[in-house]
Amino acid sequence: MTASEDLRDNLRQMVAVLQAERQALAGLDLDAILGCANDKRALCGRIDAAGPFGSDFALDEECRGLLDAAKRINEVNRQVRNLLAANVAARLEVLAGSPALYRPGTAAHAYRMPTS
Repeated sequence: MTASEDLRDNLRQMVAVLQAERQALAGLDLDAILGCANDKRALCGRIDAAGPFGSDFALDEECRGLLDAAKRINEVNRQVRNLLAANVAARLEVLAGSPALYRPGTAAHAYRMPTS
């Protein structure tokens, strides 16, 4: 398998893992979230081990598209993780007796997620 084919395969797998992570985050499935984190780490290791992809390495259109999709999905997932973390932090601080978090105009108030 050539370096380009190997990269393409790893990027396809990364996109699939990132989509699975999005579903796990939506369902608050901790086991699946941790599994996706391990899969992402393994895929990053395989991409790194595939060789140096320097400035002279030309990405084909499919690789460029997969890379762009992976970057976009990863950014959305990062934002969701941050919102979840902010929500948990806000709830913990309320339990600790710090009601100032819910005053309008505070940063924590802006990140408050609705309860179900």
